Amino acid sequence: MTTKILIAEDEPLMLERLQELLTRLWPQGSIVAIAENGPDAWDAFLEHEPTVVFLDIRMPGMSGLDVARKIGRQAHIVFITAYDQYAVEAFETGSVDYLLKPVEEQRLALAIERLKDKLNAAPPDLHLLLRSLQSTAKPSTPLAPMKWIKATVGKQIRLINVADVLFFQSDTKYTRVVMADSEALIRTPIKDLLSTLDGEQFWQIHRSYLVNVSQIAAAERVDAERMQLILKDHSEKLPVSRNFTHLFRE
Repeated sequence: MTTKILIAEDEPLMLERLQELLTRLWPQGSIVAIAENGPDAWDAFLEHEPTVVFLDIRMPGMSGLDVARKIGRQAHIVFITAYDQYAVEAFETGSVDYLLKPVEEQRLALAIERLKDKLNAAPPDLHLLLRSLQSTAKPSTPLAPMKWIKATVGKQIRLINVADVLFFQSDTKYTRVVMADSEALIRTPIKDLLSTLDGEQFWQIHRSYLVNVSQIAAAERVDAERMQLILKDHSEKLPVSRNFTHLFRE
């Protein structure tokens, strides 16, 4: 049975080496996507739903730890890190594997064998590991959440207060910005909005949708795997994909 693999790594030479080694050492594995930053990694995960993710801890846009937190128990993760021995101690529980840069062939072969043994079991809970790794990472100053959006409405460029947005919907070339009494278009893709909006205010519920949490009236089940949201100030119902139904469980 083929195992779907996602590689998220921002160093080109490291990415090329990992692709070459995985192709040779794991013939039953299929690399379905590669990503060079955090937002692209999360977007690729939603699109391809891989079983295994090789995830660099430090990436631009969204760290590997942030991506792992979103993935949760939906895939088996192998972290790629250049951290020193003190940070690596966080991995010693053995619940999640890691690769130190530069990745050695023998060490990757061992990681693959460990993964094969785990594929029939549910991925482990990463909560404690991620908290430990976060404490060892170098602190960074987070960007303030975006409060205003410039959007095209007819021939005008409007300045929209983010708090007035009910939801964002991704389209082929644009992102639809929906308010209670109007809507507009912007060129910023959903994956870029994720890193600039307040995560407490806007939740991703689908690969193509972000919703203002304060505007959710109710969530209703469509079938065993899907749900949809009913909004307070809009008649349109928003789809919730399988990857995000956990947000609305009791």
